Amino acid sequence: LALPTLRTSPERQVPLLASRRTRSRVTTETLPPILRMREVTSSFTSGISRAVAERDDAGGKRDDAGGERHDAGGERHDAGGERDGAVLAAAVANMAASTAAGKQRIPKVAKVKNKAPAEVQITAEQLLREAKERELELLPPPPQQKITDEEELNDYKLRKRKTFEDNIRKNRTVISNWIKYAQWEESLKEIQRARSIYERALDVDYRNITLWLKYAEMEMKNRQVNHARNIWDRAITTLPRVNQFWYKYTYMEEMLGNIAGARQVFERWMEWQPEEQAWHSYINFELRYKENWIKYARFEEKHGYFAHARKVFERAVEFFGEEHMDEHLYVAFAKFEENQKEFERVRVIYKYALDKISKQEAQELFKNYTIFEKKFGDRRGIEDIIVSKRRFQYEEEANPHNYDAWFDYLRLVESDAEAETVREVYERAIANVPPIPEKRHWKRYIYLWVNYALYEELEAKDPERTRQVYQASLELIPHKKFTFAKMWLLYAQFEIRQKNLPFARRALGTSIGKCPKNKLFKGYIELELQLREFDRCRKLYEKFLEFGPENCTSWIKFAELETILGDIERARAIYELAISQPRLDMPEVLWKSYIDFEIEQEETERTRNLYRRLLQRTQHVKVWISFAQFELSSGKEGSLTKCRQIYEEANKTMRNCEEKEERLMLLESWRSFEDEFGTVSDKERVDKLMPEKVKKRRKVQADDGSDAGWEEYYDYIFPEDAANQPNLKLLAMAKLWKKQQQEKEAAEQDPDKDID
Repeated sequence: LALPTLRTSPERQVPLLASRRTRSRVTTETLPPILRMREVTSSFTSGISRAVAERDDAGGKRDDAGGERHDAGGERHDAGGERDGAVLAAAVANMAASTAAGKQRIPKVAKVKNKAPAEVQITAEQLLREAKERELELLPPPPQQKITDEEELNDYKLRKRKTFEDNIRKNRTVISNWIKYAQWEESLKEIQRARSIYERALDVDYRNITLWLKYAEMEMKNRQVNHARNIWDRAITTLPRVNQFWYKYTYMEEMLGNIAGARQVFERWMEWQPEEQAWHSYINFELRYKENWIKYARFEEKHGYFAHARKVFERAVEFFGEEHMDEHLYVAFAKFEENQKEFERVRVIYKYALDKISKQEAQELFKNYTIFEKKFGDRRGIEDIIVSKRRFQYEEEANPHNYDAWFDYLRLVESDAEAETVREVYERAIANVPPIPEKRHWKRYIYLWVNYALYEELEAKDPERTRQVYQASLELIPHKKFTFAKMWLLYAQFEIRQKNLPFARRALGTSIGKCPKNKLFKGYIELELQLREFDRCRKLYEKFLEFGPENCTSWIKFAELETILGDIERARAIYELAISQPRLDMPEVLWKSYIDFEIEQEETERTRNLYRRLLQRTQHVKVWISFAQFELSSGKEGSLTKCRQIYEEANKTMRNCEEKEERLMLLESWRSFEDEFGTVSDKERVDKLMPEKVKKRRKVQADDGSDAGWEEYYDYIFPEDAANQPNLKLLAMAKLWKKQQQEKEAAEQDPDKDID
């Protein structure tokens, strides 16, 4: 016999069983770990092998005796018994022969002299891993049995049934054996036998829930509906507290379309007072089949029992309640009443349903209501329908933060609705607070509150509720981040209309304390001005200027107030304080107002000093022109001379100005002045100062610094600048020479042409 070898490299292939001479040549270090373990434990395994051989001999004798008993089983098993006996005898003989040969081949184990541990230790993990890699313990799969004729099939069935019956006989109360037996018979399409097995099992333990379920499921799988009904009926009668039977039974009837049967089962179930979930199942079942109520009512109507039909509809409405309303039921109810000429009842039914059913589910209901009103209603009813339709459209608006839709809806409701309905819509609208505390998201929303307050004041005539609306809106606004001055001012104006001046002042004072704004100060000051409370106005202006000292308009208004009150010195002090501020938003407006104030007071010297002080801060051309016009309009002696001196001084000052257009503006104003009041020599003098307009080119650079080409522009060359720069004079002479050369060439080409 060829001995198996390990699947290793050719240099390390070692037989599993080798002779004494061969094994002596193999050292422990050259063997794999699994063979090293075998070498160490060889003495132990030899003893085990002898014990196994003796046990196999005894087992063979017992198998022979068992074979003889099996042969005595009867004529039907003679052939199988003989074959099994022959197989067993051959197996016993082979085992005995292999055992004897093994006894002869087992060598004497050499004594281990070196008991020191090996350098490379073997672990259990290594043994398992190598066994897995070499697949030493895998057994071949059993051969597949093939049945070729009916005789073999019957023999197979007989043996399997005998096995199942033996198992049942041994363990009668183990229901799993019965179920396996019945399922095996079911797999062979032996439904009668399977039923018999289930019935026998029920005689053993009729309280087993799984047994009933498997029995009924078998009947349903094989489409034996009446048998399944019979089993479920027996199950719920025997074990009425098992909810699973009721659920399965009703589900089967519903799947078969037997709605009446399912309802009957539910009614039987409810008599046992089950738990809450069972009642919910019954309710959901009825909700799925609402049309049965309608069919019942139509049946009564068809046979002339109109009162009974009406009662059926009323029972249906009462049964489903307001939580599970269906438009089809109300449409059918309304049509029934319409056939009975009960138009008022029809209108009541439609309105009740439209108020209770959600707008998305009431499309068919609204359509039928419209048709009814067109057929039997008046103009008022049709208008109500149209308004209701528009209301439904607004109600279906998906985005509750679409405030424009709320405005349209509120206008519609205000035009034709009661005050309570309008208030309800307003409350729903203002409940949609913007999710982000940013003013741009609140600008449209705040007008809902404004319209709500105005409606309560003007339409509902309810001042107390109006006050509550204003106060609620002001509490809602996050004043630390932003505020709306219009709400504070509207509230204050409302309180004034109600003759509650302390409330108005308290509201405006609170607004200035919480969130001061220019608009709030202006509104409060305007209120006090109308009330002629000038001392309060002064205090408010002081607070206003402490809050925003850079606001030039506030300084001007404050000074104008003092001017109106006749306190000129106070007004002048306010102007002086204003122009001394380090930062102003519109300083030119403030200076102009101050100068106009002094001109109105005919303080020429003060005005002149103001112009000089202003020119120390800025050299703007408009300041010079205004200064010159002031001197001209003063009407005193020497005004023309002073005006001309100012122009000359401005021209000298602006020689170094880079803005040549401003210098040109000054000269044009000066020339218009000389044209009106000056002599010929004065005019010629100014004309000599006028610049020359020259077209030039310059490079243009893009934003990234690259060249973008050339562009043309106009530049102004003043005579005074040209005299100071000789290069400009040389350039002018070169241009003149070039022009002469071009004229000369043109004359040579066309001598008859006149040359200008």
